[in-house]
Amino acid sequence: MKIPFRYRSKHKEVPRKLPNSAMPNTPAPNDLTGALNPVLEVNEQRLKHIFNSSDLRFLTISVPGQSRVLLVYIDGLVDKDPLDQAIMQPLQAEMQPESGGQQNVSLGALLEVRLGAVAEVKRVQKLSDLVEGVLKGNAALLVDGENQAVLAGFQGTEKRTIEEPSVELSVRGPRDGFTEDVRTNTSLIRRRIRSEKLKIESLTLGELTKTDIVIAYMDGIAKESVLEEVRRRLRQIEIDGVLESGYIEEFIEDVPWSPFPQIQNTERPDVVCSSLLEGKVAILVDNTPFVLIAPMTFWSGLQAVEDYYERTIYTTGLRWIRFALLNVSLLLPSLFVALTTYHQQLIPTNLLISIAAAREGVPFPTVIETLLMEFMFEGLREAGIRLPKPIGSAISIVGALVIGQAAVQAGIVSASVVIIVATTGISSFAIPRYNLGTAFRLLRFPMLILAGILGLYGVIAGIFLILIHLLGLRSFGVPYLEPVSPSNFENLKDVWVRAPRWSMYRRPVLSNGGNSRRMSGGRRPGPKRGGGMG
Repeated sequence: MKIPFRYRSKHKEVPRKLPNSAMPNTPAPNDLTGALNPVLEVNEQRLKHIFNSSDLRFLTISVPGQSRVLLVYIDGLVDKDPLDQAIMQPLQAEMQPESGGQQNVSLGALLEVRLGAVAEVKRVQKLSDLVEGVLKGNAALLVDGENQAVLAGFQGTEKRTIEEPSVELSVRGPRDGFTEDVRTNTSLIRRRIRSEKLKIESLTLGELTKTDIVIAYMDGIAKESVLEEVRRRLRQIEIDGVLESGYIEEFIEDVPWSPFPQIQNTERPDVVCSSLLEGKVAILVDNTPFVLIAPMTFWSGLQAVEDYYERTIYTTGLRWIRFALLNVSLLLPSLFVALTTYHQQLIPTNLLISIAAAREGVPFPTVIETLLMEFMFEGLREAGIRLPKPIGSAISIVGALVIGQAAVQAGIVSASVVIIVATTGISSFAIPRYNLGTAFRLLRFPMLILAGILGLYGVIAGIFLILIHLLGLRSFGVPYLEPVSPSNFENLKDVWVRAPRWSMYRRPVLSNGGNSRRMSGGRRPGPKRGGGMG
């Protein structure tokens, strides 16, 4: 016979008098330590004092002949439809032992068994575990007379759909990108790497936010020393909140004051999967689509997404253009200032006369003029990013044209400086990784100052200082300029050029954990030797 249930709203229920034996041992209302109390009213009052929030829902379900059940959840974090179907309707109507041998089974145990078929279920005894479970979107069921609670996973928060990444665009390649839900992101990785060697480790960071963090790596491919270092640095983080992966990045990078990024970030699942197959470690943070990849090298910051989807001859040519534009974005303004200020003899006569004619009437020295235009160009770029999309690009383009033309006509700057600054800005857009491009944008200003003070000697000194810094920089023990320094011929196949895939049969040596072979050798394609088509 099915047992009928009667639903009663808590504010209409006559409070039951608590037994005297429960009162002396009752902890303070806001104390999270200790176990749950068998008395339902005590637990309810403690939860109300702890949360003190209007979005917390309490519903008491009366079970005649057995006990009462208190349902606790946060409105907005729980999907109410499956919650109503799994608890309010069918399961409650059948909440009784199925055979005579189960007459002594507690109501909490029956709830755990029945809900386990439709949701992830966990039994907790500590009040702190109960509060943490409710904050993560679980529905809590407390039974009167039992000092345990059942947490059922009915999370139902709104999620952004899987869309194409807005930052790392590609001509050819997958169009899906990470979202703000960490479990959706791990599923995108699992879809691509269907192997038991893919390991997922979870932890929680943030004393107040309690943000879910996931470490993904390939067992047997990731280097154990790198993996242990990632774990150690994450465990050392003590902060009240983690709202984005940038919080984590600042805590685990090797040299915080370096302008160069030592941890790669991406919102593309294919980039993460290719990095995992190379032996790197991925760190996924809940509530952000950007995933961290460690270790990072300088050359990985210059590799675009479609480098591995297009034919090698196209990719190699584009990489050479990319390297050339990288040097232009860093050195062109400083070289222009050094040559026009201190080394005019190195400039062809006709070009020097043209530059001098364009500078006639300009009141500022070349270095001040160039710094002013660089500052204005960066301001326009930043304004274009912060403005709404429909007008951001228009304002940046129109602003650059109007301000540049007006400044030249007014005699504040010369036309040659406008050309130099515009060429430099366009060249910086060719750097695939935004954070690496930002590093060169910042270094452009000290290079300009050195060129204005010392000429070409200052430019050379600046280049040497940057190289010395890069040679000493490491990312989780891996040299930043690897495989150029230290040199490794096998890994150079994916630096200056992108060798054919069939020739890159080894993984990067310094980041993998022993399983260095991607494939066996002798995979070069071609027609069958010594015979015709038959």
